[in-house]
Amino acid sequence: MINQELLRPNTVHFPSDEVRSQFPALHQEPDFIFFDNAAGAQIPQVVFDAVNRHLLHCNVQRGGRYPRSMEVDAVIERARGSVAVLINARDSREIAFGMNATSFLRLLSLAIGRTLETRNEIVVTDLDHEANIATWLQLEREGARVVWWKMREDHSLHVEDLAPLLTSRTRLVACTVASHALGSIVDVATVGKLAHAAGAEVALDCVHYSPHALIDVQAFDCDYVVCSGYKVFAPHMGFLWGRLELLHKLPTFREDFIPDEPPGKIEAGTFIYENVAGMAAAVTYLEALGNSLAAEKEIGRSTSRRDSIVRAMASIREYESTLSLAMLEELESAGAVVQGVRDKTRVSERVPTFCFNVAGVAPASVTQIMSDRGIAIRDGHMYAPRLMKRLDRDLETGVNRASILHYNTIEEIHEFGKVLCDIVRGR
Repeated sequence: MINQELLRPNTVHFPSDEVRSQFPALHQEPDFIFFDNAAGAQIPQVVFDAVNRHLLHCNVQRGGRYPRSMEVDAVIERARGSVAVLINARDSREIAFGMNATSFLRLLSLAIGRTLETRNEIVVTDLDHEANIATWLQLEREGARVVWWKMREDHSLHVEDLAPLLTSRTRLVACTVASHALGSIVDVATVGKLAHAAGAEVALDCVHYSPHALIDVQAFDCDYVVCSGYKVFAPHMGFLWGRLELLHKLPTFREDFIPDEPPGKIEAGTFIYENVAGMAAAVTYLEALGNSLAAEKEIGRSTSRRDSIVRAMASIREYESTLSLAMLEELESAGAVVQGVRDKTRVSERVPTFCFNVAGVAPASVTQIMSDRGIAIRDGHMYAPRLMKRLDRDLETGVNRASILHYNTIEEIHEFGKVLCDIVRGR
């Protein structure tokens, strides 16, 4: 558990200025505040450099015998190794690259849809992004039965509600690690334990969790993970991780010349190589952050790349918890209605993503006024119509969402609070 005393604003040391200096987009407009990170993070200079370097020096197709083509092969393999370190995979062959998490979820559902047989039940949640619901509902026409694991009135998923849903017919549990709308964190390690005890598998949407906290597929005890790089400081791309033995068994589409082995059997067609190079550089950014924090604390250089990432993500998590507390204070002071975890003593159960409404003011109006004052937030259904229904929000108007990352600051949150109070007062 996080020590609440340490989470008072400005008591957790984090090198905010140094971090922000590495993100060029944050300096294009000095007074611009970017609180729409859940729609995609900004990228550090090292990622720009990696993408540019790839396009300049090896913008060719892989698989050739000439040096530039061979370098593309090397870039992809290095990236697999980097992502494997990022998520604590046992084997880099468990990493497949592609367009985004949504396309990998569909690929996974199509493959699992061909293996239902007597185990034909798929557990989904009403907390998730629609991408991790609709693709499983499509399997109903293949004979699947969808079972709903529903939030309680506190807008959280409770694992004790999952247990009675699991039977000898359960094929898979599909859920998020952290809600892209509410910021709520799910106890996926317990989900994995319960599902495996019932003989089922677990597929996790790790997209929103990825920039906020440490991904550990072994500790999560899951079977598949999907993630989108553009949420975790990389360009637009996606990756899928799966247990190697399960990927070998998955029936996937592949051209005849592709061996029936991972990761090739998962990667249909050509993906964007320069963005994969950028994903590897995003991992490098996190490693460098971990190493700089180690040097700052004079505790010696990390013994491994994973150690550096662990340190970086632990510091990010601690610092972002102070941001969460500050944001909850501002929302509460303005009288906004916060959906999801709003109890400050439970801040460890969320990431700094806030879904809220202002009484008497349409979400679109709140977003527009914020934009006019130089603050970027979002409004709408957040690609989660079932969640909106549970929140009793109109699908057309939805909610407001402010989403924060570790390059944001307490000062930005205070400015957001001032504008929000002005909106409430009608100014």
